[in-house]
Amino acid sequence: MKTTILFIYLILVLAINANAQIYATKNGSIKFFSDAPLEKIEANNRQVNAALNAGTGDFVFRVLIKSFEFEKALMQEHFNENYLESDKFPSSTFVGKVTNIKDIDLLKDGINEVSIEGKMTIHGITKVIREKGTFEVRQGKVSGKSTFGILLSDYNVAIPNTVGNKISKTIEITVDVFLEKVNN
Repeated sequence: MKTTILFIYLILVLAINANAQIYATKNGSIKFFSDAPLEKIEANNRQVNAALNAGTGDFVFRVLIKSFEFEKALMQEHFNENYLESDKFPSSTFVGKVTNIKDIDLLKDGINEVSIEGKMTIHGITKVIREKGTFEVRQGKVSGKSTFGILLSDYNVAIPNTVGNKISKTIEITVDVFLEKVNN
């Protein structure tokens, strides 16, 4: 409940300017991939909330950790109970900006390179990140995509020695959000 209130608050902050063009979604996608010598681990989450203020470039997203789906139920259980401790840290967030928003025309169809900078919180730890991605504009809708890596140790995600060979220390994260205008 707290994270839903936080997300609503963040959308309101984005919309402070009455003329702001806000784009949002409640069903974006985040997947992560671990490519280790003994096992590949992949999980998908299709319940990502995201919002973009096209005027300022402010960009936020929130993802419920328990909404990640794994191929194997045991992996999902270990992920939630042992690694991300989803009862203690139920969501992850990003609060930041598209730093080159002034160079992007969201009213014109096309693919635009974007630079994103902000604070990402995972497992209760907040880190500043700077990443690249794309915004593809098609008929007034924005498809945002980015793929980047994070170190589990940066977010205090401990990997027991017994499974150390099965999980990569670096996790590849792919964000894919389809944003639609929520105001005129």
